[in-house]
Amino acid sequence: MAEIDFSLLDVPRPEPVPDPEAYLHAAIAWHFGADTGSPFWLRVARTLNFDPLTDVRGFDDLRLFPNLVNELRSVPVQDLIPRGYGSPPPVPKVFESGGTTGAPKRTAQLPDWVEQVTRWQIEDFTAGGFLPGSGLLFMMPGGPHGVGHFSRAVSERLGSVFFPVDMDPRWVKKVIARGAAGEASAYVEHLLEQAGFILHTQNVANLHTSPPLLEAMARDDAMVDLINRKIRFVLLSGAHVDLDTLDLLRDIFPATTFAMAFGSTMILSQAMTRVDGDAFIFDPRTPYVVFWVIDTETGERVPYGRRGRVVMNHISKGAFIPNNLERDTAIRMPGPAGQIGDSVSEVAPVAMFEGEPAIEGVY
Repeated sequence: MAEIDFSLLDVPRPEPVPDPEAYLHAAIAWHFGADTGSPFWLRVARTLNFDPLTDVRGFDDLRLFPNLVNELRSVPVQDLIPRGYGSPPPVPKVFESGGTTGAPKRTAQLPDWVEQVTRWQIEDFTAGGFLPGSGLLFMMPGGPHGVGHFSRAVSERLGSVFFPVDMDPRWVKKVIARGAAGEASAYVEHLLEQAGFILHTQNVANLHTSPPLLEAMARDDAMVDLINRKIRFVLLSGAHVDLDTLDLLRDIFPATTFAMAFGSTMILSQAMTRVDGDAFIFDPRTPYVVFWVIDTETGERVPYGRRGRVVMNHISKGAFIPNNLERDTAIRMPGPAGQIGDSVSEVAPVAMFEGEPAIEGVY
């Protein structure tokens, strides 16, 4: 067996390595090597009916793995850190999912990967129209959610003061689940009030928020006036938005440039956004992240232009999360030359996920 070059896994780097298959082989050897793999994956390997070190020859073979993301609700984060990082290992940043389907899933993101994602998001914010030097009003989850950390880091590196509004999306989902629509509306009004305090008094021209919150702002005449006077860039992420709603928001906020982001806690990053006419297309950053859009009845990929369920794979030095059937559907799109797997557009949630209603709430 040829010697594995683990340096292929090193990040940050400005461009991915040129040979994605060599990258994948290095990642599998790393995560399933006795001296380099994490306690979690070394335990899992003993339960598999195949040998990852010999049977994973290409990216399509990631389908051999069971979807184990639910294990991330309870596994100790120390067990997720590959031994190859040494002892003591780097201290991870722990980010959690939104808790849409129960207890949140938890990831351990190591400093090398956090720096890589920060650099990607600087590129994404800049390409989308972010105004460096003007403040960023942040109306997204903070706390255990990665979006808060990365938006703050990117804003500061671009010379912009970061103004966060405190938001707990899990509480809103609980309120909606028990049918307390009035409480949910009151919470949204509370968030808008906090945003209004910042807009009235501070130098902000950038806004990062979710579609439900921007739609709530669009129904408030005073807030519409404030945004039209001050905000020139809006990044929408988190919950989903259809093209008709996006067109309406553009009409209400005509002086604002809109950008969209699509990511997931389970891919430890977000996709690159490409604009095709009025549509946003999301290209995963391969070979680190690979999307498939599948027919859940057959497990096979749907034809281009058809809707299916999104399967996400994350492969990096610090983490390995393969074959994760997400709660999103999307239109399967061809990716740029050299991309592995699919790109996606018109992302939408499923109504039910793992036997429970998939509640989006404010995020």
